[in-house]
Amino acid sequence: MSVRTTRLPSGLAVVTEATRHLKTAAIGVFVAAGSRFERAGEHGLSHFIEHMAFKGTRRRSARDIAEAIENVGGDLNAETGVERTSYFARVLGIDASLALDVIGDILTESVFDGDELEREKNVIIQEIGAVEDTPDDWVFDLLTATAWPDQPIGRPILGTREGVGAFDRVAIDRYLGRRYSAGATVVAAAGAVEHDHIVDLVQSRLERLPPASAPAEAPAVYRGGETKLSRRLEQTHVVVGFEGRPAGAPDHDAAQVFAAAAGGGMSSRLFQEVREKRGLAYSIFGFHWDFIDTGLFGFYAGSADRDAAEVVAASLDCLAEAAHGLGEAEIRRAKAQMKVSLVTALEQPQARVHQLSRQMQVYGRPLSFDEMLARVDAISVEEVRKTGAAMLRSPPALATIGAVGKVPGQAKVAGALKGV
Repeated sequence: MSVRTTRLPSGLAVVTEATRHLKTAAIGVFVAAGSRFERAGEHGLSHFIEHMAFKGTRRRSARDIAEAIENVGGDLNAETGVERTSYFARVLGIDASLALDVIGDILTESVFDGDELEREKNVIIQEIGAVEDTPDDWVFDLLTATAWPDQPIGRPILGTREGVGAFDRVAIDRYLGRRYSAGATVVAAAGAVEHDHIVDLVQSRLERLPPASAPAEAPAVYRGGETKLSRRLEQTHVVVGFEGRPAGAPDHDAAQVFAAAAGGGMSSRLFQEVREKRGLAYSIFGFHWDFIDTGLFGFYAGSADRDAAEVVAASLDCLAEAAHGLGEAEIRRAKAQMKVSLVTALEQPQARVHQLSRQMQVYGRPLSFDEMLARVDAISVEEVRKTGAAMLRSPPALATIGAVGKVPGQAKVAGALKGV
């Protein structure tokens, strides 16, 4: 495997990893245009533009776009996140030029037809409704809004019905001009690819992107709080969060290990205590999300209404004990899980392009496999405990959907962790 990078004069970064024994190629274009960069009146616009990009260009209709990739057996997709929007394809290596041609087309030549705009608004409004019908998804939107109140990073990626309904071509053009620039874009390719060929394709297919970098936006400020939404459901859904660690922070990797050891799998403390030993919840897990300048650590559980209070209490006890008592074996197991995840990405071109592009956006360069493993190996038990305890001392963010009266509030959660 060979990783190479090129920074074009426009500021656009290209990173590739050629794997000789593979016949398929994964290609992705990753733009620093996500929901946290939306301003007043733009809530949900990043996601809306991602949808509209597939609705027709000056060269291709929506059907032409789909058929161009599927005619060669490939897949074409996109996704919008908090900090970036991704457009990616999986094809045979011999069709890499076609994949980049199509992606370049939808990024630089989309027509944003007025009739298509109106139709797609209805599609996204239906998508918002689907989330609201899925409480174990919706509760995480409530959590982020609670953790970062009145800030773009805390808003749902999909936006609101009212906001989506108001979008027009002027708003789209203004946002594209501000966020979709060469300096804010990374192209990543892995598998049956050749670096110089990809660079040539990028230069010809994405040359219409303006060269400027995306403007800096206000940093996130974690606050915490609580949001309770009463609903008649079969279960009560609870997420308790704490301030996590940014992607490039010195203790970021320790936070990842703490989350994995405390609640990342069937052998974790949360799963063993809450599900296996007490039988209080079918689904319970810990998580740690990292962003450019902030992070969010916490746990989710779905339980019968009568058990909700005990689930939260037992989970907080587990986390408090983990902050002081995680042992060498638990840390070693969590680190092994991280290593397997890293290796798995190396073996799957589509996962690899996401990994490489993220590293370029966080560190400005790809990390070697040996460097990634060395970072994991260097994490000590003491560092994991210390980082876990520090996260648990931050103001809790609590979100609940269901029988909210059964769930303790923020003050009680904070009190349960007072001695951490």
